[in-house]
Amino acid sequence: MTEKQRERRLLQGNEAIVQGALAAQCRFFAGYPITPASEIAEQLSMRLPAVNGTFIQMEDEIASIGAVIGASLAGVKAMTATSGPGFALMQENLGFACAAEVPCVIVNVMRGGPSTGLPTSPAQGDVQMARWGTHGDHPVIVLAVSSVLDSFTITVTAFNLSERYRVPVVVLSDEVVAHTRESVELPLKKEVEVVDRIAPGMPPDWYKPYQEDARGVPPMAAFGDGYRHHVTGLVHDQDGFPTQNPQEVEKFHQRLAMKITKGLPDIQLTKKMYMDDAELFVVAYGSVARSALRAVEEAQKVGIKVGLLQLITLFPFPRRTLTPYLQQCHSVLVPELNLGQMSREVQRVNQGQCTVVKQNRVDGKLITPQEIYNQLVKLSDG
Repeated sequence: MTEKQRERRLLQGNEAIVQGALAAQCRFFAGYPITPASEIAEQLSMRLPAVNGTFIQMEDEIASIGAVIGASLAGVKAMTATSGPGFALMQENLGFACAAEVPCVIVNVMRGGPSTGLPTSPAQGDVQMARWGTHGDHPVIVLAVSSVLDSFTITVTAFNLSERYRVPVVVLSDEVVAHTRESVELPLKKEVEVVDRIAPGMPPDWYKPYQEDARGVPPMAAFGDGYRHHVTGLVHDQDGFPTQNPQEVEKFHQRLAMKITKGLPDIQLTKKMYMDDAELFVVAYGSVARSALRAVEEAQKVGIKVGLLQLITLFPFPRRTLTPYLQQCHSVLVPELNLGQMSREVQRVNQGQCTVVKQNRVDGKLITPQEIYNQLVKLSDG
């Protein structure tokens, strides 16, 4: 028998997220239907039972994220999927997951807002909410997908990072990526790296659920495995009990931040195209990165030395990757489907090193390659 070959398939972006979640061994989904994310729930309602997983349609998005947190505490890889209005409702429980260090994946297929907004149109207006929507200083990882293949691979990455660092991971898609169909070649099961949370290696009597170590990521016992595990959204000590001791409160916050900081080389992901000799470049993410790549390739054909830095990790913001190019180039263009949410991050890192130019669209339509190309021509002439 010959070794199984990769299979090429025609998939929608939302379908590829489902494939990625299953490949990462997600076995629980709780959610509520919402455009343009509903296909994720629809697909998982059929696919999860076939692999001994569980699908639950909840009464609303608040209950959905609560069920996901509960499933994860019980030792199951869990996710939900929603769009902007539902993501807004999830913020309080997202903060609970951050404080209790519960791994989970939240997919937000962005659409026009605010409020009900433009349910069937693309937007990127939830970028800052993904990072700061829940209150307090909190650790969270935010990733963005730009293609159907991205939707698979980055979903797998989201689960792996969530398990490795015991942190919620938000995956931002948008209506264009979600409903685009592309022919993709998915990796074989044996080619997919799957990371599981670290289980306790000590007897139950010795277990401290939030004990500090060099990585800042304590082992995590599943409910029902015989380990006592007190879970609270209050600031807690290493046993999980609420505390107002200033030293323990300080340690709590510092460790939550430290585990992400120590993992930055693993967490901060980008794609670089034509950047080696670039004199100006584009910073883009999501569906706009597709338009940007086409525009950069067309500009290259007429002799413009322009590159593309596609952000996969939006937060923690990859400033170490960006900074050398801000020093190398005279201008950076930041196109996005909002009024400048990611350009603010670029400006913050730039500190006057080069010219930062915004290109924004908020009318429910995608920024086209031609529009980005025209801006690149102006910047190269200027």
